[in-house]
Amino acid sequence: MPLKVLHVVGAMNRAGTETMLMNIYRNIDRRKIQFDFISYSSQDAHYDQEIKSLGGRVIKLSKTWSIKGIYDVIKQYGPYDVVHSHTLFHCGIANLAALFAGVKVRVAHAHTTLDKNNSYSRKMYIKSMRLMINTFSTDLLACSNKAGGYLYGENRLVKLKYSYFPNTIDYSTFLQEPKIEITKFKMEEGLGNSLVIGHIGRFIEAKNHTFLLKIMKSVIKREPTIKLLLVGDGDLRERLENEAKEQGLQENIRFVGIRNDISTMLHSMDVFIFPSLYEGLGLVLLEAQASGLPCVVSEAIQPEADLKLGLVSKLSLVDGPDVWAQRILEVANKKETNTNKIIEAFEKNGYSLTRGITSLMNIYNYSDGGAHEKYNNRFL
Repeated sequence: MPLKVLHVVGAMNRAGTETMLMNIYRNIDRRKIQFDFISYSSQDAHYDQEIKSLGGRVIKLSKTWSIKGIYDVIKQYGPYDVVHSHTLFHCGIANLAALFAGVKVRVAHAHTTLDKNNSYSRKMYIKSMRLMINTFSTDLLACSNKAGGYLYGENRLVKLKYSYFPNTIDYSTFLQEPKIEITKFKMEEGLGNSLVIGHIGRFIEAKNHTFLLKIMKSVIKREPTIKLLLVGDGDLRERLENEAKEQGLQENIRFVGIRNDISTMLHSMDVFIFPSLYEGLGLVLLEAQASGLPCVVSEAIQPEADLKLGLVSKLSLVDGPDVWAQRILEVANKKETNTNKIIEAFEKNGYSLTRGITSLMNIYNYSDGGAHEKYNNRFL
């Protein structure tokens, strides 16, 4: 029997956590391991069809607070050896439901570092969910120290009660320039020989796209033909497009939506910009470094995301757009072309896909016979 893993996610759209899960799912031995996904989106998400083509199931739920809903899924589609939750403090609800359903391995996974809602009710919710997570989970994972501290509490870090799990990518797909595809894309978008700076991410507040427009207004004064390439989609895209028009920037900005050819997008850039207000780690920053791309990032980017290749320049958002514009122009022609150096950095920092899959299988306590009870678990 294959090991059966149920991932609890918001929706399997193209974002850092979801892309990491798909990188793993595409490369595991699916004859021995099955991934299913609980999604809280009624709409089809970006990866839903691919999941189904790989033999997985996407199970739609609408009530995020329903312990019974998750319990029923486990009973109907299981039995599951593992429930792996990626839904921030909601992980407490998911793993309590998994406990009631008799799941032996219950994983909570921290992917972000901030909650901007400071209301009293939210603080009480966080306190109660954190208690549930720490009580009912058998494994606590985090993509960075700060993400772990935020979800599980700083005391968990002091007591070393969680495991650091690096976001893994198939870095080999980014090492070489797809020259024909780059030429075609630049011709289609009218990029020509212009300096191209770029960003990949959802159009949400955390990604700070408005600051990107401020940077563009500054850098255009020094480099009038420069182009900004924005890859992704989201609720704030239309608003940002309107802001770009109002500020007279539309000729210098390309909104290209969600793309499957991320390697082509990155290799079409001269500098990658990442001015996030907060990040758990920043998977796309790893992809940018795999492409040898100089990166100018905010102080919100976690130190674990810097592979120490000399590609990452960190600035404060309070430095302002002029400082960012100056740094962008300074690093624009400083790509890393030594692929052996890049490979060594990924392997040294544990970000390789093979290593990540091995680590995850150990967490799941996988063997050819399936998952086994590795805990003296007082709840089962």
